[in-house]
Amino acid sequence: MQNGEIEHIWKLLNSVPDPEIPVISIVELGVVREIKKTDNYINILITPTYSGCPAVKTFTDDIKECLKMNGFSNFKIKLTYDPPWTTDWMSSQTKQKLLDYGISPPSNQTVCPQCKSTNSILVSEFGATACKSLYKCKDCLEPFEHFKCI
Repeated sequence: MQNGEIEHIWKLLNSVPDPEIPVISIVELGVVREIKKTDNYINILITPTYSGCPAVKTFTDDIKECLKMNGFSNFKIKLTYDPPWTTDWMSSQTKQKLLDYGISPPSNQTVCPQCKSTNSILVSEFGATACKSLYKCKDCLEPFEHFKCI
C-alpha cells in the first residue's frame, strides 16, 4: 500500500499549478523532489527554483491544502537547496507547455513563442520574475519572456 499511496500523492501534487506559471505543475517544474513515507509521516522534499523565489510560501501552502483536502494530515514539507534546482529537471513536455503558453522555454536558443523565430534581442535580463528574461522578436516584433537556463 505504501508505494500506491506515494504514487497517489505524486499525482495529487502534479495537479498543483505553479503559482507564477499556472500551465505547469510544481511537479513538472521540478520543485517537488521526493515523497517518502517514514513511520506515520509523509515527507515531501521541495527545492525552490532559486533562493529568493517569492512563490515558495505559496506552493508550500498549496501543497498543504492539496494534501489536507485529500485526507492527508500527517505530512512534513522540507525545503532544501542542495542540490540546487536546475531547468534540466524540466521534461521536454514541460518545456513545450511553456512555449504553448507564450514563454520561451529554457534552452541555449531563444525561440519566439508567437512566430517560432530565433531572431530576437534581449530587452531586459529580468522579466516578470527573476527566472525569466524579456526579449523582443525581430521578425514579428512581439515582446516575450524567456525562461532562463539555470
